[in-house]
Amino acid sequence: MSSLEEPLGLDKLPSMNTIDRIQRFSSSACCPRVDNLGMGNFWIEGQSCSTSNSCNEDNEEYTAETFPWKRQTRDLSRHNSFSQNTLAKGRKLMKIGMVDDSFSDSQNNPKCHAKNMQGLAYKFLNGIPKFVKIVEVGPRDGLQNEKNIVPTAVKIELIHRLASTGLSVIEATSFVSPKWVPQLADAKDVMQAVHNLRGVRMPVLTPNLKGFEAAIASGAREVAIFASASESFSKSNINCSIEESLIRFRAVTRAAKQVSVPVRGYVSCVAGCPVEGPIPPSKVAYVAKELYDMGCFEISLGDTIGVGTPGTVVPMLLAVMAVVPIEKIAVHFHDTYGQSLPNILVSLQMGISTVDSSVAGLGGCPYAKGASGNVATEDVVYMLNGLGVKTNVDLAKLMLAGDFISKHLGRPSTSKTAIALNRISSDASKISY
Repeated sequence: MSSLEEPLGLDKLPSMNTIDRIQRFSSSACCPRVDNLGMGNFWIEGQSCSTSNSCNEDNEEYTAETFPWKRQTRDLSRHNSFSQNTLAKGRKLMKIGMVDDSFSDSQNNPKCHAKNMQGLAYKFLNGIPKFVKIVEVGPRDGLQNEKNIVPTAVKIELIHRLASTGLSVIEATSFVSPKWVPQLADAKDVMQAVHNLRGVRMPVLTPNLKGFEAAIASGAREVAIFASASESFSKSNINCSIEESLIRFRAVTRAAKQVSVPVRGYVSCVAGCPVEGPIPPSKVAYVAKELYDMGCFEISLGDTIGVGTPGTVVPMLLAVMAVVPIEKIAVHFHDTYGQSLPNILVSLQMGISTVDSSVAGLGGCPYAKGASGNVATEDVVYMLNGLGVKTNVDLAKLMLAGDFISKHLGRPSTSKTAIALNRISSDASKISY
């Protein structure tokens, strides 16, 4: 692993002596130490203390209550909103100074402060997986809505470049009717050119049995099916109801099982629908469980129009986790409102270890006005590097792949990481010696 990608894992937490020197958390004292290459490996300076006035508690207390907000979230899913009276009362107490002074008490005790800081870090990082599998969807979901046809050779080259980064799963194309998605009319040619790439899984989208048969004939060894949690979106997107779509997909999963082909399941509109508005978590859980029960090895939960926030994503995930094993769940966020990374982070804290993303932030939903596309793979990898989470993805090579496709599309990458690091490199090249 290069220095650019050296993670900050739990085994590399600051020592007690280091934590003793961390300043008290405040808006004026927050000075994160960032490495020169901008890879996000930093510590935010701050402090915390336990809710009691005693500072002799063991770290086991933190591990036992790693995510106390989960209980609050379950209450939220039942009552739909936090108690406004409680919030108002809390603000009032803060204004008049009736707050717990245990923070200032612990500040005078370096050992207490150090233990509390380490416990705070454990609280936020302990639930995050050590390794996250990234499913690259750029060649399919990223390109499918492009108005100008991307040449087949460019798509093939993009897939090869992505494979060279270390990505282990790349969604190559979709075997849908060219009438509905003309951009992917060359699915057969693309699949035949890349299906033999070693060490990389190449799932393709198949909306029905006909698409499945065409995909297998072209060399596909893994397929994906997609249902919606929104009745309206299902009818507008695939011209059938949710129940009708599930009948179609059962035929696909039965056929796939006969030839030992793995099937991945997608659920769209898990946070909201452009027609129906917010989608109840129970509807998402129902569709996810149906796909899982029919044989899908993994269920990807897609915020198709990018309206989700951590506040809506958490109860949705809890509902799905109640009926689908957590290790079988993936998340797929669009970045319409800039919420993808916060949504991914809270998903990681809840134990999700598979994330869909698109190189250079390609993609978007035609039904979401102003949608800016999928979360950029570069941004996801950068954040995971900063969290000390392994991905086996080379960020530098990934940025080159993003630059490659962005140039062919005639527009800059929407990845914040790519923009920032390219600017740093450009500025450095202007320095004369």
